[in-house]
Amino acid sequence: MIDAVVFVSVGVSGAVAYQNVYAKSATTQSSVSPKTYSLNENGQTYGSDAYATSPETGPELISAICEDGIEGYVMKKDLDGEQPKTPGEANAIQNSRSPGGRDIPLYDVDGETIIGVFHVGGK
Repeated sequence: MIDAVVFVSVGVSGAVAYQNVYAKSATTQSSVSPKTYSLNENGQTYGSDAYATSPETGPELISAICEDGIEGYVMKKDLDGEQPKTPGEANAIQNSRSPGGRDIPLYDVDGETIIGVFHVGGK
């Protein structure tokens, strides 16, 4: 039996789907091994999060392309945004979000130099 988990990431120019497939049998179970990410000069991991098997296994700097077509990286913490600690905080964060989305910095591989702006959410 094969189970598939599909993640869809919606960016500026459309949706991109990532798929992790886990093959299962009565005696064995195998899964796609997570990719080992590269390290930049500041010790941050970088690369595509398509190989992440969970939110915790993705890189700190995630490959992205901004509206201007510039390729760079967004920080996972910027992409994730504020994380709620309670259901009440989750509702407050959701209600305070702009319907048009938000902009976060697009960085060079060093994780310091801002080279553009990446738009998250909205229409």
